[in-house]
Amino acid sequence: MTEAILLVGGKGTRLRPLTVNTPKPMVPAAGVPFLTHQLARAQAAGVEHIVLATSYLAEVFEPYFGDGSSLGLHLEYVTEDEPLGTGGAIRNVASRLRSGPDEPVLIFNGDILTGLDIGALVDVHRSSGADVSLHLTRVEDPRAFGLVPTDPDGRVTAFLEKPQTPEEIVTDQINAGAYVFRRSVIDAIPAGRPVSVERETFPDLLSSGAHLQGMVDSTYWLDLGTPQAFVRGSADLVLGRAPSPAVPGRCGDRLVLQGASVAPDAKLTGGTVVGQGATVHSGARIDGSVILAGATVEEGAVVSASLIGTGARVGARTVLAGAVIGDGATVGPDNELRDGARVWCDAVLPAGCVRFSSDQ
Repeated sequence: MTEAILLVGGKGTRLRPLTVNTPKPMVPAAGVPFLTHQLARAQAAGVEHIVLATSYLAEVFEPYFGDGSSLGLHLEYVTEDEPLGTGGAIRNVASRLRSGPDEPVLIFNGDILTGLDIGALVDVHRSSGADVSLHLTRVEDPRAFGLVPTDPDGRVTAFLEKPQTPEEIVTDQINAGAYVFRRSVIDAIPAGRPVSVERETFPDLLSSGAHLQGMVDSTYWLDLGTPQAFVRGSADLVLGRAPSPAVPGRCGDRLVLQGASVAPDAKLTGGTVVGQGATVHSGARIDGSVILAGATVEEGAVVSASLIGTGARVGARTVLAGAVIGDGATVGPDNELRDGARVWCDAVLPAGCVRFSSDQ
């Protein structure tokens, strides 16, 4: 049995206002909290025991998932009193692990949607005899990520954080945020203080001669750290482009959850999700968007690549393109918001007051 640590303590600052009331891993994607997809994929790969490293809004997780039995898992929860970084969070939950010193422990970040072959990563770890194995993926523009060059055998040779000049971009392989640690490596991380695995643990291991192995798997990978990426990831799950056994329905152009009401002439396309108790009125057109529980989209509204928060209302004939409407907010009729515009939770925009807004 392979066990896992799931890092779900981040504040999700880039996702606000989605994360004002909800921790990032609990924001619904394709009809269920995003974390559900990660847990389901881990369970399908044979993982039985997962420790959730929580911090921000930590009280939300256990009431929803309980002991994990409904997903075929045994879940435990450990809360950081103060943010400890990725390495500190991993070390903070070590006492809950059951693995022996040389056994593998999977580690996932709570904001990555991926088609990673989890079993293959564990196999590479075991066959290579690595101390740590990293999932690597290839991207066209790696400047926003940490580069991880490897030798011909896949052994990691360096960690290069967010290169900016062409000379610094020596590979298109990036750290994709999933790892297998030898248990003894986790126990060696300093306890009780912030530690970054990317900037401290991995470079220190490399300089000490430890074996760090990379496995490139570029099937599907998306960092859901921004609202635009989150909406895209949800749509990809509904469309079947991103694999998950937890999507509550058949893959297709739309996913309408139980209790939602959609007018017969409303048009839903591009992997749109309409949450429980939400209402979409006559003539509305919604493409590639997320409508959360209890939200309302009124007559003739046009919504694309946007997220409408729980209980929010979008007025008649309003146009949203790449916008985020916070929980409980109201956007009156005949408004137009585009290109990253965000309306805060419970805010009210009167009719026709905004024709265009862009993210700063």
